[in-house]
Amino acid sequence: MLARRIYRDPWDSLREFRGEMDRIFNGNQVGYTDTASDWVPPIDIKEGKDAYEVSAELPGVDPKDIEVSLEDGVLTVKGERKSDSHEEEHGYTRTERVYGSFFRRFTLPDTADSDHISAKTVHGVLTLRVPKKEKALPKKITVEG
Repeated sequence: MLARRIYRDPWDSLREFRGEMDRIFNGNQVGYTDTASDWVPPIDIKEGKDAYEVSAELPGVDPKDIEVSLEDGVLTVKGERKSDSHEEEHGYTRTERVYGSFFRRFTLPDTADSDHISAKTVHGVLTLRVPKKEKALPKKITVEG
């Protein structure tokens, strides 16, 4: 009788723990709020002077298979990395790349300008630019004397 081996990524538990820690510490800031998918693309979030930038590594994902939406201050990125249809013909004995759907959600802060969000992909990296509202930008006040 042959035993069937099931591959489990040893980093899955660490990713889940990191997600829970992000959820606890980020509160209402731009950050992790939910995942429910076959795989979780790594994401960086950077706050600049006039905008937030969200970058997601999505190698092998066709831009047509990526959907970005915003509802009630929650930014959602979802899509699918499709597997090669000729996979069985090549006689793979081990496959570590993950295929399937992904789903990430982030709560935007009140300072985000949801009317002017832009999205682009370059070399497998999705970049979302979320500008800050004009009132959120610091203003210098001249002191007369």
